[in-house]
Amino acid sequence: MATQINLADVSLRAESRLTERSQTTIPAAIRDALHLKPGEYIEYTLLSGGKVIMSRKQEEQDDPIVSQFLTFLENDMKNNPQNIHQVPVAFWAGINALTAGVEVDLDEPLTDD
Repeated sequence: MATQINLADVSLRAESRLTERSQTTIPAAIRDALHLKPGEYIEYTLLSGGKVIMSRKQEEQDDPIVSQFLTFLENDMKNNPQNIHQVPVAFWAGINALTAGVEVDLDEPLTDD
């Protein structure tokens, strides 16, 4: 099954040649469009049908507060395993009642609201 690409979605096309060492140069037009600089990472996604999507790798930003909190939790769990208990069934029932009918898309970006 061949992968179809909608030409209306294509804003730029370019090509490059594979060297004997299986290397290639990303064409300048693509580098410019993706704002790529030397040393940055790119990602490749292989689609069924042999098409590849190349994109600029987004840098993951660690939140120092979250990292510190997770370290705190980890240390507390290691140092005080006697404090780890199962969540009571009644507690889960209360959560289910409070959230009944609430739709959540875990892939949706968080907003400032």
